[in-house]
Amino acid sequence: MDYNKIVQGILDIGEAMLVCGAENFRLEDSLYRMCRSYGFKQYDVFAIPSNIQITVETPEGEIITQIRHIESTDIDFDRLDYLNNLSRFVCQNKPDEKQMREKYEEVMNRPPQKPYTKYFAAVMGGTGFAVFFGCNFQDAIVAVIVSLMIVIVGGWLSKREENLMVYNLILSFFSEVIILLSVHLGLGSHPERIMIGIVMLLISGLSTTNGIRDVLQRDFISGSINIMNSILGAAGIACGTALALLLFKEVSPEGYILNNNLTIQLISCTVACIGFAFWFKIRGRQVVYSGVGAFITWGIYVAVYYFWPSNFLATLVASVFVALYAFIMSRINRAPSTIFLTASVFPLIPGPNLYYMMYGCVSRDYNMAIDETIILLVTCLAIAFGFNIVDILSRSVMKLLKRDYHIGKNS
Repeated sequence: MDYNKIVQGILDIGEAMLVCGAENFRLEDSLYRMCRSYGFKQYDVFAIPSNIQITVETPEGEIITQIRHIESTDIDFDRLDYLNNLSRFVCQNKPDEKQMREKYEEVMNRPPQKPYTKYFAAVMGGTGFAVFFGCNFQDAIVAVIVSLMIVIVGGWLSKREENLMVYNLILSFFSEVIILLSVHLGLGSHPERIMIGIVMLLISGLSTTNGIRDVLQRDFISGSINIMNSILGAAGIACGTALALLLFKEVSPEGYILNNNLTIQLISCTVACIGFAFWFKIRGRQVVYSGVGAFITWGIYVAVYYFWPSNFLATLVASVFVALYAFIMSRINRAPSTIFLTASVFPLIPGPNLYYMMYGCVSRDYNMAIDETIILLVTCLAIAFGFNIVDILSRSVMKLLKRDYHIGKNS
């Protein structure tokens, strides 16, 4: 058996998983499991969002080190699901390098998502959250137009610009221009609420949460990278929006409020999260599971906040539920929990706060920036704590059942 090719194959799977949106610590877990299955005497894995390194000692005593640089990501949870199944296959069957390559190419050559799905996903996600954040029917029409623009222009731009800050700046500028023109023409009446719903397509609030989560788990490099990516993305959105506002001589923030009707809140956030499930290229029943998870998650948040009006507590309890829900669904469906977690947790993601934090900095409204930063950090901490609580509980349960959950070099 050619162990150099085996390590290369394992690294190919790991790179594809990271590109598709795998969580860093779960990626390391999968790589450790595959290395262990081949009987290496020693194996070390180091992974961050832009780099994977593997060093192994073969049964014959040969030391092999391979490194892979990750330039960009393209979230595809359907492919991640199949890659996860492939890693299970590798662990159970220990295929040779040829069979591993064949299985890998089968996964990578699966038919892609239909192009029109992206349009439906953007409309459902952007418009759904626009309604969630208090937009009326006319505003929703504008949100549909801007969502479609983001898919069309974003698809063209993504092939030419890999800098997230520049990418978000351009898209947010055009989005805000269209929104303000529509309002001036009488088509909409709440430009900022429309924009907040739309930028949920661009803001990666979950990266901030995952970054804090990584830091709490002492993965400081990955955590810092995730947090900085979120800040740069939000800075691009804030700058693009600010340029459009200055162009139209409108610089005062309107703010947003959630829709007053709880039923509309639940329906709109569910529709939006189903849209985001499609946006992340989730397929089949898992799309429905994402919508169900989002519906219940927001319902729990509202119920807890009603009895104990604390954003931190309500977010914490809802986060515990959604993390537990994702864990259970991952076991039932034998799929990565991040597939069920990412779309379902979106109602809790402090995207608007991240946006307003950067908006305050750009517009020199430092009181706004400070206030929104505090809310942002509190919300992200609550989500991260909720995730970690479930992670600790699940590890304990799996240990009682004498089953591996997360493994490392000493496992």
